[in-house]
Amino acid sequence: MSSGWDIYLATRKKNDFFFNTYVMRPIAAYVVSAITPTRITPNQVTLVSQAVFVIGSALLIALPTYAGGLIAVAVLELSYCFDCVDGMLARHKKIASKTGHLFDFFTDESKALMLVGTMAVRLFLAGGFGFDARVWKAHDARFLLGGIVGVFVIASATSLTNFVRRPELSGREQSVEAHYETNAGAVPSSAVGRLAQLVFGVLRVLNHYPTHIVLVAALARFDVFFWVYVLINGVYLAKGWIGLLLRFGVRGE
Repeated sequence: MSSGWDIYLATRKKNDFFFNTYVMRPIAAYVVSAITPTRITPNQVTLVSQAVFVIGSALLIALPTYAGGLIAVAVLELSYCFDCVDGMLARHKKIASKTGHLFDFFTDESKALMLVGTMAVRLFLAGGFGFDARVWKAHDARFLLGGIVGVFVIASATSLTNFVRRPELSGREQSVEAHYETNAGAVPSSAVGRLAQLVFGVLRVLNHYPTHIVLVAALARFDVFFWVYVLINGVYLAKGWIGLLLRFGVRGE
């Protein structure tokens, strides 16, 4: 049986997040090492990750205290560990598939919806900063309205992603690798292009909630996280629609 470190070196991803490369994937590799001799499949691990995330999301609502936030986030991070395990197990056993990749992407997007929805309910129960940077008291219905908007934004962004990545539009066949691995892209030649790439790179990291949600819980700033998360996905949605309008509206494809 391969050691956890050997599995990590062989199954880690290129162009990955710093948090993944140096924190979560080394841990996940030892989980892969432990379950490799069993009959557990990558898709079954994906289902475990989904189930654990449901529990963590429910705890965000059930435990609207400081300690409860830490517990809920710990469970969410456990879910993310399994989310790393499934792909690493597939690559280690050389059984990665397009259907498995699509299933993993589907569960990831459903997690984003759950996270936004349950976070809004938590803020409704506990109170916190609103989008106007003023403190909204507990049971302020504007948090629930923000949750509805957030769920709409995330769902729309997911639909947009699925649409623009279709082979008929992108010209690329479905891969077993993550989109960011196969589409790293070259460094733009212009200063404006490099700046835009840097900005969207920062936004991508901020949108990757496992990287910093522990800090969010430690600082008890779920409110700031919620509004920033919705805003970033709103920017992505707007950027995507601008591209579609240019392609189908202006150029008239």
